[in-house]
Amino acid sequence: MQLPVQSQSTMYAEAWEADAGPGDLVEIARTADRSGFDYVASCDHVAIPRRLAAAMSTVWYDPVATLGFLAGVTERVRLLSHVAVVGFRHPLLTAKQYATLDHLSGGRLILGVGAGHVQEEFEVLGVDFERRGAVLDECVDALRAALGPDEFPTHHGKLYDFEGLGQQPRPAQERVPVWVGGSSPAAVRRAAVRGDGWLPQGDPRDRLPEQIARVRRLREEAGVSDPLTVGAITEPLYVGEPGWSVGRRTLTGAPEALAESLRAYRAMGVHQIQVRFRSRSRSELTDQMAAFGSEVAPLL
Repeated sequence: MQLPVQSQSTMYAEAWEADAGPGDLVEIARTADRSGFDYVASCDHVAIPRRLAAAMSTVWYDPVATLGFLAGVTERVRLLSHVAVVGFRHPLLTAKQYATLDHLSGGRLILGVGAGHVQEEFEVLGVDFERRGAVLDECVDALRAALGPDEFPTHHGKLYDFEGLGQQPRPAQERVPVWVGGSSPAAVRRAAVRGDGWLPQGDPRDRLPEQIARVRRLREEAGVSDPLTVGAITEPLYVGEPGWSVGRRTLTGAPEALAESLRAYRAMGVHQIQVRFRSRSRSELTDQMAAFGSEVAPLL
């Protein structure tokens, strides 16, 4: 699940998150850890322009700091950047941050990457917004080298060139999974050709099968035989019958009914689902998470 509190876009943030803080994130991450969730995720924005602030808000915690903080209070749940706009930073800087996170967490990192979409962020950081796709493509290749086993990684590309520069600590994992986020044609191709996983962004159920088929076709055409983890973001959920308005798109009901609905994702070829629960408080959220983990997840 994407963590609440750490990003507060009006598209999905609940009212109680405005007054929440580090202690709430700790309890939510620990609940995810205890309840069998596969990962918790954190977003990446550097600075939100005034024109977008009313909709997006300016609350976007740094993903490396957030996931590193939560690594220290959890034991098994994985830590996903969903997604890191790696084009903002030199690949060696990104590698230093995330290799350290993987090392300190005992190999729990999943590096989710994306192209980004806020032009002003690129401009203030001196990065070409129009070429962000090409920048991301090379960043993924460079990060493959920089997060690999070699203390002195080598990459010779059009934008980045390095060798003979050592970085320790190395990641705890032999291969840090790189999941590519986005649902545009370019993002789907990038996931198919370069990714270990694909994180679609907002694809409804009726569009997913076509997108998944395209990912598989492009991967086969590129001659990539490694397995690909396909994800999906589900509709908002509420375990049980809510006594308040949770919105018409929210899936509600008994565990068996929720599980039956969610199993449709597996039938499409989805391997992991990212869930979000409607809630009016942190305690209601953690109760929902615990109920999902004990009553719904075993039925999936």
